Amino acid sequence: MKKLLIYLKGYKKETILAPLFKMLEAAFELLIPLVVASIIDVGIENGDRAYIIKMCLLMVALGVIGLICSITAQFYAAKAAVGFATGLRHGLFAHIQSLSFAEIDRIGTSTMITRMTSDINQVQSGVNLVLRLFLRSPFIVFGAMIMAFTVDVKAAFVFVAAIPLLSIVVFGIMLISIPLYKKVQEALDKVLLLTRENLTGVRVIRAFGMEEEEKERFAESNLLLLKLQKYVGKISALMNPVTYIIINSAVIALIWIGGEQVYEGMITQGQVVALVSYMSQILVELIKLANLIITVTKAIACGNRIQAVFEIECSLEEAQEKMREVENTDAKILFEKVGLTYPGNAEESLKDIDFAVRKGETVGVIGGTGSGKTSLVHLIPRFYDATRGRVLIDGRDVKEYPLCELRKKIAIVLQKSVLFSGTIRENLLWGREDATEEELWEALEISQSKEFVEQKEKGLETNISQGGKNLSGGQKQRLTIARALVKQPEILIMDDSASALDFATDAALRKAIREMKNPPVVFIVSQRAASVLQADKILVLEDGGIAGMGTHEELLQSCEVYQEIYYSQAARGNGKEGR
Repeated sequence: MKKLLIYLKGYKKETILAPLFKMLEAAFELLIPLVVASIIDVGIENGDRAYIIKMCLLMVALGVIGLICSITAQFYAAKAAVGFATGLRHGLFAHIQSLSFAEIDRIGTSTMITRMTSDINQVQSGVNLVLRLFLRSPFIVFGAMIMAFTVDVKAAFVFVAAIPLLSIVVFGIMLISIPLYKKVQEALDKVLLLTRENLTGVRVIRAFGMEEEEKERFAESNLLLLKLQKYVGKISALMNPVTYIIINSAVIALIWIGGEQVYEGMITQGQVVALVSYMSQILVELIKLANLIITVTKAIACGNRIQAVFEIECSLEEAQEKMREVENTDAKILFEKVGLTYPGNAEESLKDIDFAVRKGETVGVIGGTGSGKTSLVHLIPRFYDATRGRVLIDGRDVKEYPLCELRKKIAIVLQKSVLFSGTIRENLLWGREDATEEELWEALEISQSKEFVEQKEKGLETNISQGGKNLSGGQKQRLTIARALVKQPEILIMDDSASALDFATDAALRKAIREMKNPPVVFIVSQRAASVLQADKILVLEDGGIAGMGTHEELLQSCEVYQEIYYSQAARGNGKEGR
């Protein structure tokens, strides 16, 4: 949590002025009981109406000044807290963006959303209250005790006895609560995960009639969260009644001692009223302090969770400024005995991958589910790093490139088509911001998107809803391919990105890419043999290794895995499945 305070650096003035004005307000508040004592002992005792009016006006003035100080402190505290949360949110978002796929997979989407929203909001509330009350409340508590000593030493020892007891209660409950609030936030993570899964997979849930089962799963997680919140709430709820018992016991003792001293003529009635007022001030401030500690406890637990994300280091090391000399090679891309083991896995997902690709070549990657197709192409833009061997582009290890420079060379179309809310034009310009109108339409034509975009009333200015929900699956895939083509990359990776296209559109797309003026190196990852037939080189993967490599004709002669894939699909295409 302490490391997060760096985001308050830009608000030094506010972090000083907010507690300063609160302490000024507290100082004026501590004078009120003395004014009341003077009214009783001088004004009322002597029947001096002018003195009473003068003292009442002084109380009003102290109240107005205190109000101004309070409003000023609130302004500065709110400004610092909101600015802190904004900076923290930006920092956390930037850090998450810098992580590799391996770290993002490990953290989980729902957890990151909780850190960005609920946790940061809790920390913001904590900072706001700390700036306003963290110094004010102790100042009033100890200030009231000191003022009590100026009134009467004997009675003031009641304060000396009460305050340590109150401190033990408040800080004891805080120490117990901090780890419990962490568990509450973890349970909240699970509820958010289930909520997200159900909202994104609602069609699947209904298709399989699993509504009741999902309700039960959600109810179990929600009930666990409820139990944890009730448990920690009960512990936190002890604070107010226990502090009331101690304070009221102290007030009784104070009135008893004060009454005896008034009877003996050692102190006045006004002084007793002042002492009781100071004890009441302590009660109010300790209640505020108790609520502050509950909020701060939550904020610390949330801050530690946010800090835990910041402490996750990206496994991808940025290249040094000086890069090695380029190795002499004819290959645009070269895999040298590459192996990949995902974090937490005992076995390699890719084993001894060894091949070369020349400029302008098209490479097909085919294999069964889980054979490592996606893992292989994700090594090229360094979404993951090879744990063994090397991946080279233009004779240079990809680990030696700055990530921005490396990824400028590459465009990738992922399995899941992702479009962002905005217009078609805005989505295409993600590929290259300075792309011309002609280049946009050329990319649409190659990706087989031109016809349906032209049919839209607003053309390129057609709005796309969140996630592209107002487009069909095939339209989304074609637009994501167009976005990649707008980038004019040296390497184009199409990771099963034509699965929603019919065979004719898929064939037209592949033909258009081959006929480009300056065709990039193309990787086509597909389950369909038909999608890779025309590739210059086909990689057949099985259990993370290369089972065969060559052209379609060569593999039909030499690779049993490819033969099985091709002939099974050819049979289905002829309507022979099940025969």
